[in-house]
Amino acid sequence: MIQYILGIDVSKDTLDVVLWDGDRGDHQVFPNSRVGYARLSRWLISRRTGLVHACLEATGQYGEGVAEHLYASGHAVSVVNPLRIKRYGDSKLHRNKTDKADAALIAEFCFKENPPLWKPLAAHYKQLRQMVRRLEDLQCNYHQEYNRLKSGLDNEWVIEDLQDHLQQLHQRIQALKATIQQFIVETPELKHQADLLISIPGIGKLTAARLLAEIGDITSFEDAPQLAAYAGLNPKGARSGSSVRKKARISKEGRSFLRYILYMPAIVARKHNPIIQAFCARLAQRKLPEMAIVAAAMRKLLHLVFGVLKNQQVFDPNYLNQPVITS
Repeated sequence: MIQYILGIDVSKDTLDVVLWDGDRGDHQVFPNSRVGYARLSRWLISRRTGLVHACLEATGQYGEGVAEHLYASGHAVSVVNPLRIKRYGDSKLHRNKTDKADAALIAEFCFKENPPLWKPLAAHYKQLRQMVRRLEDLQCNYHQEYNRLKSGLDNEWVIEDLQDHLQQLHQRIQALKATIQQFIVETPELKHQADLLISIPGIGKLTAARLLAEIGDITSFEDAPQLAAYAGLNPKGARSGSSVRKKARISKEGRSFLRYILYMPAIVARKHNPIIQAFCARLAQRKLPEMAIVAAAMRKLLHLVFGVLKNQQVFDPNYLNQPVITS
């Protein structure tokens, strides 16, 4: 039985941890490295805690190492959206903003809210995610250099250097795209899932790779709305009494890169995907703003992604026209 909670505030170089038993907390700082993870494990052993429930915020790659280490050691691990921690702190009038205070707040949140448990990505998802994110870095670099080239420079050396760098970046981008596709083809599970995604009009090979990298194992999501919330595409309204009635908008409280991935495919799907085409037509008849329709198309497309991956079936364009079977 787990008796201790371990709240972890993650930064690039350090881990502030608070070991909490529901009454008091013990604070320590460890390096955010393999050496630090080993020290953390020895410290927990010295405290005779047994297995703990560790909780940390989803801060990208900086927290992955300690989360994977603790999971491999048999501890329960939760990786939580930082907004949940922030809102919990606001509800408690949490004002101190130090690493120690943040770790204590995370521990208290874990104790009171008992967030769902986390498990690390399978190796092939992790490798794919690293390559996809590297591709995004290279493409961002390319656009930055291209904008510099078009900014009105007149120094010949600088212009030539920018052109050379753009050519190099282009070659590296194309090479990495080919490597990503080859990796998918050589990984049976990824190949099968990519084929399912490509069956959805609006999703091509690159988008399929990006979606698989960011979503990971589809079984970690209970339903399509949960996946939409993970992407920050869930609707968020504000209604109170008779005076406060704001229009519903997407929450944007999720992975922004996942929303970025879905934007252009949703534009294409609106023209070529029969289900999304009909869906958007209904929204247009209701006079919804253009961007609201696009956001809804992105959410609908993500629902279709969930459906084909969860059911392991290719996209059915006639799904809406199937007769309803009643008993």
